[in-house]
Amino acid sequence: MRLTRPTDSVGVVIDDFNLSDPYLHSHGDVHLIWHAMRERAPVHWQNVNDGLGFWSVTKHADVAMVLSDHTLFTSERGTLLNLLGTDDPAGKRQMTATDPPRHTQMRRPIQQGFKPRTLKKYSDVIRNEIRKLLEPAANGEVIDFASAMMSLSTAVAGTILGLPASDWPKLTHLTAMAIAPDDPKYQLPEGTKASLHKAHREIFAYFEDIIHEKKEWEDDEVLGILLKLKIDGQPMDLGAVLANCYSLLLGANVTTPHVPSGALYTLIETNSYEDWANNPDLIATGVEEALRWSSPASHFMRYALEDVYIRGTKIKKGDAVVAWIGSANRDEAVFTDPFKFDIRRKYNPHIAFGKGAHYCVGHPAARQTIKILFEELFNQFEAFEFAGREEHLASNFIAGFKTLPIKGHLKTRNNITSKLDLKYI
Repeated sequence: MRLTRPTDSVGVVIDDFNLSDPYLHSHGDVHLIWHAMRERAPVHWQNVNDGLGFWSVTKHADVAMVLSDHTLFTSERGTLLNLLGTDDPAGKRQMTATDPPRHTQMRRPIQQGFKPRTLKKYSDVIRNEIRKLLEPAANGEVIDFASAMMSLSTAVAGTILGLPASDWPKLTHLTAMAIAPDDPKYQLPEGTKASLHKAHREIFAYFEDIIHEKKEWEDDEVLGILLKLKIDGQPMDLGAVLANCYSLLLGANVTTPHVPSGALYTLIETNSYEDWANNPDLIATGVEEALRWSSPASHFMRYALEDVYIRGTKIKKGDAVVAWIGSANRDEAVFTDPFKFDIRRKYNPHIAFGKGAHYCVGHPAARQTIKILFEELFNQFEAFEFAGREEHLASNFIAGFKTLPIKGHLKTRNNITSKLDLKYI
């Protein structure tokens, strides 16, 4: 998705656009459309076809409410637009497709695998993986930063989930196919549904093999936690375990790759890389701003459990409601100068990780990885430049790059400092 700054949305005819169209997100100006919607139609019905449609909410307060209030809006019928009109077969079995209190029984044990104490033991592994991915750039080569970040996210997920490094490249491709099945780079000749089906089938089969091969698990290993997890006193069946493995792997490939790509693209475009690199004390606020700015998960969907009014508009029981996170994180009513990438932003209540019970369970790992990545970038490179044309993913769910060719300029040896605190948590 192009991270644009709307200049004038007065002429935008909102009904002329279909926000479910993946190619609108890769080739159009979605931020301009969202800007118009926040001003004129913050709750808007989007007709897709044959009476099928959904309500869009674009204001920060409304997006937060829809995502938070599970008594009014359920996750159990489907949380992404690619499931519109078809109830999610993983409902009540996969953590992301389950409402409290059942959801709480799933989430609480899984959180143990993402505690700071647990993640600390992975920090050196993650840092070394980052250095390996950046090595070609350090040697003066042009690298595709977007592809490198996709590989990084799988490496992080693979490390936390205990998956063999030899399997990471295959999983990188399959997860990309699962989250962006409309994109020509990942789509099979048979089309979107075939691509999604292949990705689902092969990822599920992969985890089933891993579970059967490995008999013993550490107490804080996420897959081991899932296998021991009980709901209402009963162990989860294998299908539910696999569905949650799938969800955790895909979740890692939403935030981790696309936040660094979106942030670095903007730093290069605005000539502001040096400012952040020279102010390592702003790493923490900069990472939060990168999350807000990139908002890699563009939306999540819910279904109304009863008739409800949002800003005076009636949402009927059973209607699909799409909460546009990317729009909420540019809401002028909440953020000062929201179309400026500001590493010094003091008030930043972004909802890039969602809101409420479904707040991203892996957020500590994502934050840690992004922090370490920028530490390494700033410690090694004094600048970057574009080295080719970027391409955006064709996806209504993921706001991200599929290619971002860049060339780095190393710091001279005398200028390489150790002023960054390379420890985390």
